[in-house]
Amino acid sequence: MFEGTNTALITPFKAGEIDYPALGKLIDQQIEAGVDGLVPCGSTGESATLSHEEHERVIAYVVERAQKRVKIIAGAGSNSTRESIRLTRFAKEHGADGALLIAPYYNKPTQEGLFAHHMAIADAVALPQLLYNIPGRSAVNISSEVTARLAKHPNIVGVKEACGSLDQISHTIELCGPQFTVLSGDDSLTLPILSVGGRGLIGVTANIAPREVVALVKAALAGDVATARALHYKLAPLNRALFAEVNPIGIKAALAMAGYCDGELRLPLTSMIETNQKALRSALTGLGLLK
Repeated sequence: MFEGTNTALITPFKAGEIDYPALGKLIDQQIEAGVDGLVPCGSTGESATLSHEEHERVIAYVVERAQKRVKIIAGAGSNSTRESIRLTRFAKEHGADGALLIAPYYNKPTQEGLFAHHMAIADAVALPQLLYNIPGRSAVNISSEVTARLAKHPNIVGVKEACGSLDQISHTIELCGPQFTVLSGDDSLTLPILSVGGRGLIGVTANIAPREVVALVKAALAGDVATARALHYKLAPLNRALFAEVNPIGIKAALAMAGYCDGELRLPLTSMIETNQKALRSALTGLGLLK
């Protein structure tokens, strides 16, 4: 259902407000580059700093702008189960194809709590849902065993895996079977994850280099290992530079350098330091993304 290249969209800001013209331009360019899906209001979209009204408006805007040209997977996660249900219901009502649901952060629920949280959302809203496992942000790791239990629910169709462990991801694929979609949540690990049975990614780098990322994923899924490996190493310097500071600092700096948006962040995030900007500019230039 959700395979291939899915871009975790930034939320462009200008003078403190959402820059919808810049967002619309980015959406159109992503679709023209051949991505399979767009993911608004995730961590890359700075969802933690969006008001409820902004969050909902961004989802509705992306769905409207995309005009069903690609799949839209709306970020709808929260550390409040009630809020996650509300956002997932909004996503369904406004035409999203699915919802991305981060493991509850800050609360640090047990494995049973994680199971109950995601089951409650799946029971409440008949919309395809992807788990989002990112222990570095949520402080909890959804185990392979819990993922396999959740995979039995018809509304839970896959997981975005950013746990950083290829062993765990392999175990999840082993336990859940071929009907359950595992997507890479780490740009630098996309090729390894695809090699063990992942079906694509929800990634950051595609914001600035969509054609290259699309080509890598297509080659890997087609079994063209040599091409996929060459693209993996071609993108490696850019991936390192983009994630030298916490996401989305790097990708917003890159998009600003390329003229897509102002690169404005909301506190508590701050601009990329000069030495990291130099490395990022060098990586972008090396790929021909900057002159």
